[in-house]
Amino acid sequence: QMQLVESGGGSVQTGGSLRLACAASGRPISSYAMGWFRQVPGKEREFVAAISRYGSATYYAQSVRGRYTISRDNTKNVLYLQMNNLAPEDTAVYYCAADLVQFSSETYYSTNSGQYEHWGQGTQVTVSS
Repeated sequence: QMQLVESGGGSVQTGGSLRLACAASGRPISSYAMGWFRQVPGKEREFVAAISRYGSATYYAQSVRGRYTISRDNTKNVLYLQMNNLAPEDTAVYYCAADLVQFSSETYYSTNSGQYEHWGQGTQVTVSS
């Protein structure tokens, strides 16, 4: 059974930066495409960023492109999300997720939350103006 634990959330002012980490245990993340999602109370969970198994392919939501960077360290079994130039609309609970890749692909990733089998508990990010 895979477990994911996010960390690094907190409160920052507009324009600030945070780096989220997602530590995995139980399974090697090299078997998984990984993603970050976020959710605001009363709204659906939305896709933020995704990365393929070995990091050769990444994709970002339009709202974060150019400000966020997703990366992974398979040797440490950790996924990261560097968030720069944060704005109040980035305030949300951020979740990491793992999508088991059941075929040989080094560029596969998904933006669909339904594709992800494992989820962390989430970490709160609050950006004040």
